[in-house]
Amino acid sequence: METLNFTFEAERPVARRAHVGVVGSGDLEVLLEPASGATTTVCVRTSVDGYGAIWRKVLERFHARHRCAARIEINDFGATPGVVALRLEQAVEASQA
Repeated sequence: METLNFTFEAERPVARRAHVGVVGSGDLEVLLEPASGATTTVCVRTSVDGYGAIWRKVLERFHARHRCAARIEINDFGATPGVVALRLEQAVEASQA
Protein backbone atom coordinates (compact mmCIF):
# COMPACT_ATOMS: atom_id res chain seq x y z
CA MET A 1 0.00 0.00 0.00
CA GLU A 2 1.35 3.40 -0.98
CA THR A 3 0.11 6.93 -0.21
CA LEU A 4 0.94 9.73 -2.64
CA ASN A 5 0.23 13.44 -2.14
CA PHE A 6 0.09 16.11 -4.83
CA THR A 7 -0.65 19.85 -4.84
CA PHE A 8 -1.65 22.01 -7.80
CA GLU A 9 -2.48 25.71 -8.22
CA ALA A 10 -6.16 26.30 -8.89
CA GLU A 11 -8.46 29.04 -10.13
CA ARG A 12 -11.95 28.39 -8.74
CA PRO A 13 -13.51 25.99 -6.22
CA VAL A 14 -15.71 23.10 -7.29
CA ALA A 15 -19.39 23.70 -6.57
CA ARG A 16 -20.08 20.86 -4.12
CA ARG A 17 -18.92 17.52 -2.79
CA ALA A 18 -18.96 14.41 -4.97
CA HIS A 19 -18.29 10.70 -4.51
CA VAL A 20 -17.91 8.36 -7.49
CA GLY A 21 -16.70 4.81 -7.97
CA VAL A 22 -16.03 2.00 -5.53
CA VAL A 23 -12.88 0.44 -4.19
CA GLY A 24 -12.77 -3.01 -5.74
CA SER A 25 -10.67 -5.16 -7.98
CA GLY A 26 -9.35 -2.97 -10.78
CA ASP A 27 -11.36 0.10 -9.75
CA LEU A 28 -11.17 3.12 -7.48
CA GLU A 29 -13.26 5.73 -5.71
CA VAL A 30 -12.86 9.48 -5.89
CA LEU A 31 -14.03 11.81 -3.13
CA LEU A 32 -13.99 15.46 -4.13
CA GLU A 33 -14.91 18.50 -2.06
CA PRO A 34 -14.49 22.27 -2.45
CA ALA A 35 -11.30 23.81 -1.07
CA SER A 36 -10.89 27.35 0.14
CA GLY A 37 -7.95 29.09 -1.40
CA ALA A 38 -6.24 28.59 -4.72
CA THR A 39 -4.89 25.07 -4.45
CA THR A 40 -5.96 21.53 -5.14
CA THR A 41 -4.63 18.78 -2.93
CA VAL A 42 -4.82 15.14 -3.97
CA CYS A 43 -4.21 12.19 -1.67
CA VAL A 44 -3.92 8.85 -3.45
CA ARG A 45 -4.02 5.60 -1.50
CA THR A 46 -3.14 2.80 -3.87
CA SER A 47 -2.61 -0.93 -3.58
CA VAL A 48 0.01 -0.77 -6.35
CA ASP A 49 3.42 0.57 -5.32
CA GLY A 50 5.90 2.36 -7.57
CA TYR A 51 3.60 4.25 -9.95
CA GLY A 52 3.97 7.76 -8.55
CA ALA A 53 5.22 9.21 -11.85
CA ILE A 54 2.20 7.84 -13.72
CA TRP A 55 -0.20 9.16 -11.07
CA ARG A 56 1.46 12.57 -11.37
CA LYS A 57 1.02 12.63 -15.18
CA VAL A 58 -2.66 11.59 -15.01
CA LEU A 59 -3.38 14.20 -12.34
CA GLU A 60 -1.45 16.92 -14.19
CA ARG A 61 -3.47 16.22 -17.34
CA PHE A 62 -6.73 16.35 -15.37
CA HIS A 63 -5.76 19.53 -13.58
CA ALA A 64 -4.67 21.26 -16.79
CA ARG A 65 -8.26 20.87 -18.03
CA HIS A 66 -10.14 21.81 -14.86
CA ARG A 67 -7.92 23.93 -12.57
CA CYS A 68 -10.56 23.59 -9.85
CA ALA A 69 -9.76 24.20 -6.18
CA ALA A 70 -10.61 20.99 -4.39
CA ARG A 71 -9.55 18.41 -1.87
CA ILE A 72 -9.48 15.08 -3.65
CA GLU A 73 -9.06 11.66 -2.09
CA ILE A 74 -8.52 8.67 -4.33
CA ASN A 75 -8.69 5.13 -2.98
CA ASP A 76 -7.31 2.81 -5.64
CA PHE A 77 -7.34 -0.95 -6.05
CA GLY A 78 -5.32 -1.31 -9.26
CA ALA A 79 -7.26 0.90 -11.68
CA THR A 80 -5.70 1.72 -15.05
CA PRO A 81 -4.85 5.35 -15.92
CA GLY A 82 -7.91 5.44 -18.21
CA VAL A 83 -10.22 4.49 -15.35
CA VAL A 84 -8.57 7.08 -13.10
CA ALA A 85 -9.17 9.80 -15.71
CA LEU A 86 -12.79 8.67 -16.17
CA ARG A 87 -13.53 8.70 -12.42
CA LEU A 88 -11.99 12.17 -12.02
CA GLU A 89 -14.13 13.50 -14.86
CA GLN A 90 -17.21 11.86 -13.30
CA ALA A 91 -16.43 13.50 -9.96
CA VAL A 92 -16.19 16.97 -11.49
CA GLU A 93 -19.42 16.41 -13.41
CA ALA A 94 -21.20 15.17 -10.27
CA SER A 95 -19.98 18.21 -8.33
CA GLN A 96 -21.59 20.49 -10.91
CA ALA A 97 -24.95 18.67 -11.05
